[in-house]
Amino acid sequence: MSISVVRKVLRDQRRSLFWWSIGIAALALYTMLFYPSIASSPELDQIMRELPPALKAMFGEMSLTSPEGYINTELFSFMMPLLFLIFTILQGGAAVAGEEEQGTLDLVLSTPITRRRFVLEKFVAMLMSTLFLAVILWVSTVAGIAIADFEVNLSRLAEAIFSVFLLAMAFGTLALALGCATGGRALSTGVSSALAVIAYFLNSMAPLAESVEPFQKLSLFYYYYEVDPLRHGLDLGHVGVLLAVTVVLLLIGVMTVGKRDLQV
Repeated sequence: MSISVVRKVLRDQRRSLFWWSIGIAALALYTMLFYPSIASSPELDQIMRELPPALKAMFGEMSLTSPEGYINTELFSFMMPLLFLIFTILQGGAAVAGEEEQGTLDLVLSTPITRRRFVLEKFVAMLMSTLFLAVILWVSTVAGIAIADFEVNLSRLAEAIFSVFLLAMAFGTLALALGCATGGRALSTGVSSALAVIAYFLNSMAPLAESVEPFQKLSLFYYYYEVDPLRHGLDLGHVGVLLAVTVVLLLIGVMTVGKRDLQV
């Protein structure tokens, strides 16, 4: 496979990727450095236990005094999935539909590259940039842990971040597939974002409502967070579901872009 498209995408994104990296690293580092002052305040756990059940369900475990509970609450229950989903959904929505709307797709397809290979290379570029941010998150979190001088299993930390990566790639590939099928950048990003929000609340509210609980496993957030990778490691079955969804969505995108009349 030629890497010309991958190289071009990464080159075009180098400035925005730099600022995304700075933002994620700063947030992770600041969060870790704040932990010692939280750990010395055990009364915070009592306050968290008294919060309404809906809030507890929405943000997951809210123990702040243990390292794993603090990192889960501050990073993995909401903030990092949110940031990574924003990044990949924007990437996926712009990958094909953005080029099509800007009128640059005809220039690309005038070169010896097929539509399907173009989609695959756009996917690879999204995967590489998202993986880069995941590495930045791990490095900055580890640096913060070292400076703040507390202990966390670093391999389990990597597994938790990898779970964020898998979740983000699934929704980013959804946006990519919708862009391939419709040619609408706003539509693909909007629908993907809406489905991500629905999936988040479906997983969060399932423990509170018996009518919702049977549908919890329809949410990709269930496979992302249910087993608590930071404490217990990845569940291979859950990893398989996230990977399978991503692969299926990628195949849908590749097949639909090959059949649709493009606006070139």
